[in-house]
Amino acid sequence: LKNAFFIEGGGLAVENALKVAFDWKVRKNLENNIKGKGCQVLHFKEAFHGRTGYTLSLTNTDPIKTKYFPKFDWPRIDNPYLSFPLTDEVLTNVKIKEDIAVNQIKDAIKNNPNDIAALIIEPIQGEGGDNHFRCQFFQKLKDLSIENDFLLIYDEVQTGIGITGKMWAHQHFTPNLCQCDPPIENSPIPDIISFGKKTQVCGILAGDRINEVEKNVFKRSSRINSTFGGNLTDMVRFKIILETIKEFDLLENARNNGEYLLKEITKLEEEFPAFILNSRGSGLFCSFDLPSSDERDKLSQEAYKNKLMILGCGIKSIRFRPHLTVTKAEIDFGVNVIKKSINNILK
Repeated sequence: LKNAFFIEGGGLAVENALKVAFDWKVRKNLENNIKGKGCQVLHFKEAFHGRTGYTLSLTNTDPIKTKYFPKFDWPRIDNPYLSFPLTDEVLTNVKIKEDIAVNQIKDAIKNNPNDIAALIIEPIQGEGGDNHFRCQFFQKLKDLSIENDFLLIYDEVQTGIGITGKMWAHQHFTPNLCQCDPPIENSPIPDIISFGKKTQVCGILAGDRINEVEKNVFKRSSRINSTFGGNLTDMVRFKIILETIKEFDLLENARNNGEYLLKEITKLEEEFPAFILNSRGSGLFCSFDLPSSDERDKLSQEAYKNKLMILGCGIKSIRFRPHLTVTKAEIDFGVNVIKKSINNILK
């Protein structure tokens, strides 16, 4: 993805990804004498994309984050996520849900002709509950984007820069890595990526489809810009972060210790099968569920008393977001605190 734009904040990264798509779609429409179209975004239930202007119309996790703010009524699609462990029954049900989601997308396109500028999705929905999807679903989304002339955006603000064991989470969606049946034939590469968090600067990367429009935002000055975005300090720090990830092989560390973390979480599930559920993860991007939101909150509070800060997500999930340099000893400490906290709750 050859085009880059840097800005302060993950929400503003997504905001500018949308602006790229709006500009692209409207200009393509104008080339075909279609006016006033190209301003809607397909997105998913339980998505979190930020708390700024356009993104308020996409985020639909905790209502307190969007309540009372004006929003666009853009098409919202069911999210056909997996549950774990993966069984034949789980996969059968997810395939049915994928078909429903695809049909909802097709209906939205039919009901809003020439007006869909983009579809945006998190490779793993973070705040919405660490929801994972099949590789094939992303391939379907890619095919739909090409067939219906809209851009595919991956919001990698949470999943990017190494935490899944790859620089980008969507790099797991390849024929040789995807373990779904049947395997995908091609990698569903996005047209735009939004990034942030571990980079300590946020922004977007955009690919070649943007250049289908001659005067796109990367070629037309001042279409996207900000006061402090892309300043020298950000660039130097970002360069050092990337060099450090490479020098210390932190992607490999995230892969190996991510496997270890998930294995230890799974052991907790085996020890407390009525309390720990749905253990899942990609690299260090791991989580598990509890029976209810109340029990999730009790565990968070008890862990805090024992000097461990953990964060919830979704309705009843606990998420793990270790730094890329995390060690097995640090993972052991965290898991032991969680185990101690569970025992205290279940006394």
